[in-house]
Amino acid sequence: MIFLKTQDEIELLRQANLLVSATLAEIAKTIQPGVTTRQLDTLAETFIRDHGAEPTFKGFPNPYGSPFPASICTSVNHVVVHGIPDDEPLRDGDIVSVDCGTHLNGFCGDSCYTFCVGEVKPEVRELLRTTKESLYKGIEAAITGHRLGDIGHAVQTHCENAGYGVVREFVGHGIGRDMHEEPQVPNYGRQGTGKTIKNGLCIAIEPMITLGTHELAMLPDRWGVVTRDHQPAAHFEHTIAIHHGKADILSSFKEIEEIERQKQ
Repeated sequence: MIFLKTQDEIELLRQANLLVSATLAEIAKTIQPGVTTRQLDTLAETFIRDHGAEPTFKGFPNPYGSPFPASICTSVNHVVVHGIPDDEPLRDGDIVSVDCGTHLNGFCGDSCYTFCVGEVKPEVRELLRTTKESLYKGIEAAITGHRLGDIGHAVQTHCENAGYGVVREFVGHGIGRDMHEEPQVPNYGRQGTGKTIKNGLCIAIEPMITLGTHELAMLPDRWGVVTRDHQPAAHFEHTIAIHHGKADILSSFKEIEEIERQKQ
């Protein structure tokens, strides 16, 4: 069942999502060669709890019954999604997708950003740029009267026209009091298909795009998912609400992007 949200509920969702955005900005300040993803996880959990929220991901179960052991997902290079933080230092030229969730005042926030670590190859930077662009293409398609297939079509065509792979197995989702609600929001699809977009709909749109094949494999920990050809993957995510007929972006990349500009 799809739960359309009231304006008051949307504002509570905004607070939870802006906390995610602030957490990712703290991570942006810290990411550099030599830092471990476990250090990033400790920073994120402390920041989230210090702001009166819970990290949604910690303890979240997978279909195999294994609780996620960390507060953020850190997916490095060819890891597409759900990477578990560890003690391996990040290296110059890596990319790392940091997916973060919060639970604040009864509502969930969810956003992801793919960061460059030091000097990254131009073709990988281009992958990141196109993936982020596709996220906003999907958001532009999220207007009342359109359908969910219009969002997926916008993401898919933008990325496939650039020669990239579009992940099928993992998709965006509804969000509210629970992190994963109906409907599913694929990053591929046909225009004019799927559920109709209505005011009050709150969803997370999250393109996962690969430099090579979109075919995936699961790591032995049964959480991390990698590209079969070990080519890099990018992942960007915003949570949005449909309000007055169009998308209202509840999360933000503004502070992250400013920090990235200062690093250049």
